[in-house]
Amino acid sequence: MFLTPTNALLLLLAVDAPDRILVNGVVHTMDDAHPMAQAVAMTAGRISAVGSTADLMATKGPRTEVIDLLGATVVPGLKESHGHFVGIGQARMTLNLVGTKSWEEVVARVAVAVKARPKGAWIVGRGWHEGKWETKPQHQVRGFPSHDELSAVSPDNPVYLVRADGHAGFANAQAISMMKITKETKPPTGGDIIRDESGQATGVFIDKAQGLIRPPGPTEGDVREAIRLATEECLRKGITFFDDAGEDLSTIAIYKDLAAKNQLGLRLHAMIRGLDNLKRFGPPQPGGADSFLSIRSLKLSIDGALGSRGAKLLEPYVDDPGNTGLWVTDPAVVSEAALYGIENGFQVNVHAIGDAGNRAVLDAFEAAFKAHPEKKDVRFRDEHSQILDEKEIPRFGKLGVIASIQGIHATSDLPWAAERLGEPRVLEGAYVWQKLKKSGAVLINGTDAPVEDVDPIKSFYATVTRQSETGVPAGGYQPDQRLTRLEALRSYTKDAYWASFAEKFGGTIEPGKWADLTVLSNDLLSVPDSEILSTKVLYTIVNGNIAYRSGWFKKLH
Repeated sequence: MFLTPTNALLLLLAVDAPDRILVNGVVHTMDDAHPMAQAVAMTAGRISAVGSTADLMATKGPRTEVIDLLGATVVPGLKESHGHFVGIGQARMTLNLVGTKSWEEVVARVAVAVKARPKGAWIVGRGWHEGKWETKPQHQVRGFPSHDELSAVSPDNPVYLVRADGHAGFANAQAISMMKITKETKPPTGGDIIRDESGQATGVFIDKAQGLIRPPGPTEGDVREAIRLATEECLRKGITFFDDAGEDLSTIAIYKDLAAKNQLGLRLHAMIRGLDNLKRFGPPQPGGADSFLSIRSLKLSIDGALGSRGAKLLEPYVDDPGNTGLWVTDPAVVSEAALYGIENGFQVNVHAIGDAGNRAVLDAFEAAFKAHPEKKDVRFRDEHSQILDEKEIPRFGKLGVIASIQGIHATSDLPWAAERLGEPRVLEGAYVWQKLKKSGAVLINGTDAPVEDVDPIKSFYATVTRQSETGVPAGGYQPDQRLTRLEALRSYTKDAYWASFAEKFGGTIEPGKWADLTVLSNDLLSVPDSEILSTKVLYTIVNGNIAYRSGWFKKLH
C-alpha cells in the first residue's frame, strides 16, 4: 500500500483498533466491581475493552467488525463442569435410546437397527432410563426387565445397551452367550449381575460388571470423530469450556495432539481416569493463558448411580431391602489418591452419589488435608454431591471441598427418588444446594452429558425453578434449595472457571481475559421462568472467533 498521510493514519488506527466489537447488548460481566455493560471489544483473542456502546464505537477501526446485538444478552463463555466429552460424540454414533418412553420402544429401536446390520455384528446403544418410562414392563427383576423380548428381535446379533448414566448396561442372550456368562459367573468387586429366580442373568450388568460384556472398542478414528461431533454440539449450545470427567491415556494423547495443532474447538479441562493412569502420566500440565487444554486432575468413582441402585448408602434402599449399593472404588484407594494428588500437584475429583459414598470422599479428603496443612489451594471436588447425610453437609464448607452439582439431575431423579430412598432421606439431603452454600461451599454446575442433554439452558432452568421442562415440580421436594438466578449463572461462569484453576483467564468479562463469550436471546437474570427454556444461543465466541452463529439471529440482521 502506498502510504499517503491519510492511509498511514488509517493503518495506525487499524493496528490499535479491536478486531470485533459487540454493541447494544445487555452484558453481565460477572465482575463484582463492574457487573453491567453494553458492549465488549475483542483483540487478538482477548477482551480489550468493556463499556458503553458509544465509548467502544469510538475505538472502531476500518477493519473492525461491529455486531449489533439488538438488545441480546452477553455472558462469559458458559462452562460445562462435569460431562463426558467423547461420550457426547459417541452417543451420536451409536443407537440413540434417549427419550425412549417404554421398554417396548427400546426393543422396537433395536429391531430396526437389526435390519440394517449383518448377522453377527454388534449393536451398541445408550440412553435408556427406566425411571423415565411411562409404562413399566410386565415382568421385572429388581426394577429392570428381562432380556427375553430384546433377544427375540435380535437372535443373531449381540446387543449391548448402556443406561443413560453409564452405570448399567443391558445385554441380549447372544451377547451373554458370546461372553460365556453362566449361573456360575461371579460379578467383579464393585459390580453386580441382576439374576432371575433361577439364577440366570436377566441381561442387566451394574457398574464394574459391565466389563463382562465387551463389544469392540472404538478406533482412534472413532474417537477423533466423536471429539468433532462433541465440539459441534457444545458450541451450538453455547459452551466454550468443558470439564471432561474422566478419560484414559489414549484419549488424553489425542487431546494433546489436537491442542498442539491448534485444532481443539473449545477449551478442555481433562481429568485422567484412575490412579494407575495418573501415576503413569507424569507431572500435571496446567495449561495457561494461550492454552486450550489443561491436564491437572484425577477422576475416580467411589460408588455407582442412584437409578441402578449402585449409589453407596448408609442404610439399604427402600425398594431393594438388603442392598446398600456398591463401592465401585475401594475407599482405601480414594484415600491413597487424595494423598498422591495433594503431594504431586493434582486436583482430585471423585464421583459420589450416595450418602455413604459422600462421607467416605470427605473422610479421604480431610485426611489428606491434615497430612499436608501447607497445601492451601488444592480445590478438590466432590462430583455430584447428590445424597448427603445431614451431618456431612457442613464439612463441605469447612474443608473447602467444591460441590460439583448437576442441576438437571434433580428434576430427572427427584420424582422417583423417594421410591429408592424413602421420603425422609430425600428431604434431609437430596440436592440440598442452599444447605451446601450456607456451609460455605462453592457450587459449580453441569449436566453429566451424555447422561443428560449438555444444554446449559435446560440445566439452568432446573437449577433455578426445580421443575421439569413440562413444569412439573421435582417431586415437590425442597423448593427452598433451588439456586437464585445469579447463583446459577455464577455456577456456570465465575465459580466454574475458578474450580478448574482458570479464574485468571476467564469466567468474567474483563479486559485481558479470554474473549470467550456466549450471546443469548434472553436475559437469564430477568426473564420470567416461563421464558428461560425458549432462550436461544445466538453466538458462541471462542478466543475472539465466532465458533457458532445462529441462523435465526442472522436473519434479523
